[in-house]
Amino acid sequence: MLNATYIFLGGGIGAVARYWLQGFVYRHVSGIFPYGTLVVNFLGCFVIGVLMTGMEERFVMNPTLRIFLTIGILGGFTTFSSFSYETIALLREGEFLLGLANVGASVAVCLAATYLGTLLGKLF
Repeated sequence: MLNATYIFLGGGIGAVARYWLQGFVYRHVSGIFPYGTLVVNFLGCFVIGVLMTGMEERFVMNPTLRIFLTIGILGGFTTFSSFSYETIALLREGEFLLGLANVGASVAVCLAATYLGTLLGKLF
């Protein structure tokens, strides 16, 4: 039950951070492409790469803290459900190239971010 409480608290923190970051991006970048979601997913993938690599290769982290950070905060922060909905919306609106670009960019950028995060995680 204690782990569920930490996941709940972390999820709230992650969701609010996502709301703020997406809002910031959308205030500074115009257009119909979902840049805010792409930025959030990139950052979330990068951070999970750093954290998981650090926890697996450099130091042993308290399991409760690991759950709080990864399942809680990052689970609330990353937005693949938003990504999926926005992609379908683009396709429904006839924006096939933008929809495919969103899928390609999200997968490529997030895989790259996770890889970069694992490289950074090895430095700690």
